[in-house]
Amino acid sequence: MNARKKVICNRLAVLRAEKKWSQKLVAEKVGVSRQTIISLEANRYNPSLKLAFDLADIFEKDINDVFQYVEEE
Repeated sequence: MNARKKVICNRLAVLRAEKKWSQKLVAEKVGVSRQTIISLEANRYNPSLKLAFDLADIFEKDINDVFQYVEEE
C-alpha cells in the first residue's frame, strides 16, 4: 500500500490579487515579514494555527477557503 503525502496549500496570492493588496500590506496586517508571505504563497512554509486564522480573518474568509489540506501530486 502506497500512502500519499498530504500538504497544506493556500489561495493567498489569489485572494491578495482580488483585493489588490501587496505582500507587504498583508504582512503588516498580520504582523509578519514580507518574506513570510512570500514563503507562504510559494508553499515553502506552513503557517502557525494563529497566523492561518489571522490571514483568513483579514480576507474575511473561512479558514477552509484560504487553506486546504490535500494529497501531494
